[in-house]
Amino acid sequence: MSEPAQTPESRRSRREQARAAALVVLSALVTLFAVLNVKDVEVNWIFGKLQTPLIVVIVVSLLVGGLLTHFAELRNRRKQR
Repeated sequence: MSEPAQTPESRRSRREQARAAALVVLSALVTLFAVLNVKDVEVNWIFGKLQTPLIVVIVVSLLVGGLLTHFAELRNRRKQR
């Protein structure tokens, strides 16, 4: 039996394969990280104390940090003009 002919569009380049493999590994690591950080912790939020899963605290912290960085960069760009 002969293999079916593949068109250039149907073959993936090594770069695409490496990117897909990296995404699979990254997804596995993020999932593992989330599963290992589900223990409830007491957090003093602005509106009060709550028992919250640690992964929620981590994600909220990352989002707040990302937003602050984004707005600081916008402010810096405006100052440079």
